Amino acid sequence: MTQQTGAENGQATGGTVKVAFLGLGVMGAPMARHLKAAGHDVVVYNRTAERAQAWVAANGGRAAPTPREAAQGRDIVFACVGNDDDLRAVTTGENGAFHGLASGALFVDHTTASAEVARELATAAHERGIGFIDAPVSGGQAGAENGVLTVMCGGAPADFARAEPVIAAFARAVRLLGPAGSGQLAKMVNQIAIAGVVQGLAEAVHFAKRAGLDVDAVIATISKGAAQSWQMENRAATMARGEFEFGFAVGWMRKDLAICLGEARSNGAHLPLTALVDQFYSEVQAQGGNRWDTSSLIARLER
Repeated sequence: MTQQTGAENGQATGGTVKVAFLGLGVMGAPMARHLKAAGHDVVVYNRTAERAQAWVAANGGRAAPTPREAAQGRDIVFACVGNDDDLRAVTTGENGAFHGLASGALFVDHTTASAEVARELATAAHERGIGFIDAPVSGGQAGAENGVLTVMCGGAPADFARAEPVIAAFARAVRLLGPAGSGQLAKMVNQIAIAGVVQGLAEAVHFAKRAGLDVDAVIATISKGAAQSWQMENRAATMARGEFEFGFAVGWMRKDLAICLGEARSNGAHLPLTALVDQFYSEVQAQGGNRWDTSSLIARLER
C-alpha cells in the first residue's frame, strides 16, 4: 500500500511518464488532471470529442481522436469508462488502444467492470506483449477531485510495480490483491459492504426522525462510537434533509450490484441483503431517482 502526498508523486514516478487517459467523466477527468499536475506527458481521449478538447484547454496536454491514436507511443494507458462493452470498445475494438500500444507497454483499467472482462483483456494484452492491471477505485467524485482514491488492483506483480508510483498521482492507497480480476472482485466486496451500510443508515435516520429526535445531534453523538462509517459522516445530514442531487448515482450503483450478484451466482456466494438493497434501489428509480445519490434509499421509506 502506498500513501503519498501530491508533492511526493513526481518523485515517486522517477520522472515523466508518457501516459494516455481514456474516458473523461466525473472520475476520469480529475484523475487525468492529477497525472498532468504530477508532471507526466498526458494524451486524452473521450467518446465526446468536445469534452477532451475542453480538458486540454483547461489542463494542457493533447487530445486524440481514437483510443488507438491516444495509445501510440505511450508507456501506460489508463481508462475509466462505463461498463464491460465500453471497455472492450476502447481496448480490443476496431480503433482500440491495444492496437496502438507497443509491446512492453502497460494498460491500467479503472472502470468498475466484471472480473470476467478483466481476465479476458489480461489474456488479450498478454498475447500482444502488453501488461494489464484491473484497478477499480473507491472514493467517489470527491476522492478523484482531491487525489485521494483507494485503488484495488489485479495483475502481475511486475506490472503493478510499474503502475503503482504513477497511480499515486491520484490515490492515497494502492494495493495489489492477486492476479487479473482480483481488483474487480475487491471492488465488488466494497460495493456489497456499502449497500448494507447505506440501507442501515437510511433506516436509522428515518427512525430518528419518526421518534422526534434531533437527527444532527444524534448522528454527531453516535458517529463517535461503533456505528461510525464514512456514509454516516458524509451522508446522514443530507439524507435527513432529503438532498440527493449529487454523489454516486443510483443507476451506477445498480450496475455495480448486478455485477456483484452475477459473480455470486458463479462462485456460490449468498448475498440476500445485497439482492434486497438492489430491489430497494429499483424502487428509488421508479420514484425518479436514477441520478440521485445512493443515500436516497431513505426516499422509499418516507414516500
